[in-house]
Amino acid sequence: MTRSPTRAIGLSSRWHRLEDPGGDFPFYDGDPVRLSGLQWLLLMAAVAAGFAALVTPLPWPPGLPAVLMPALLFALIPLAALACIAPGHWRVLFGRVGWRELRLMVGIALLNIVVSLGVGLLVRSLAEVTPNAAAAQLAAMDTAGRVLFFVKTLPQLLGEELLTLLPFLALMAAFTRLGMGRKGAVVGSWLISALLFGLVHLPTYDWNWVQCIVIIGTARLVLTLPWILTRNLWVSTGAHIINDWLLFSMGLVGAGLVGRT
Repeated sequence: MTRSPTRAIGLSSRWHRLEDPGGDFPFYDGDPVRLSGLQWLLLMAAVAAGFAALVTPLPWPPGLPAVLMPALLFALIPLAALACIAPGHWRVLFGRVGWRELRLMVGIALLNIVVSLGVGLLVRSLAEVTPNAAAAQLAAMDTAGRVLFFVKTLPQLLGEELLTLLPFLALMAAFTRLGMGRKGAVVGSWLISALLFGLVHLPTYDWNWVQCIVIIGTARLVLTLPWILTRNLWVSTGAHIINDWLLFSMGLVGAGLVGRT
């Protein structure tokens, strides 16, 4: 593919210490295909539809389908929409996974836990913080329920990455078409997509705006770093899975210790 002059300028203005050399974010500037404004809107509607499938109570058959289907649809609906809008190109969101990528997943997850705990302690000292109800539900489950809970998080956290990173790309496309430089577009998309991620968690945390914007939004900024670095959805998803599994496991250990006292 011949690189356009606009794209060549964009690549020359990358954040060299934050981004891997070679390649660029897909779709926002015509690589591998250019999406129209209408196509971006349809893709964002699919993202919203996937989220609605996750949070809307539906009469699923009891058991495994009721647990897994909402999480699967959360990820599959936007991916299917992208496959229809850009046939043959949806796979560019995903890259190879080797030892470096695995180390990045673990490193970003640990960094996010440290940052989230620090920001959480600061916010807790200034305002009330609402606990995550899922942690209490997990502590009350039997072993089979806990295994199923952790399995369900695999497609659900992939869906959360799509909920963040497809809007990231849509914002990149909008900003660059408005004449913003690539660095500014990356920063703007990073910040706004993290804010949106925090806002969709408002019902989870009893509409605690400070908690969702500051704590959840900051955590999302960290979890988006591997995407900015590698442009590989597997890496950001893996970091998110490790982060959440560690936090939920720490919660289970803590609940077990409290139960023994």
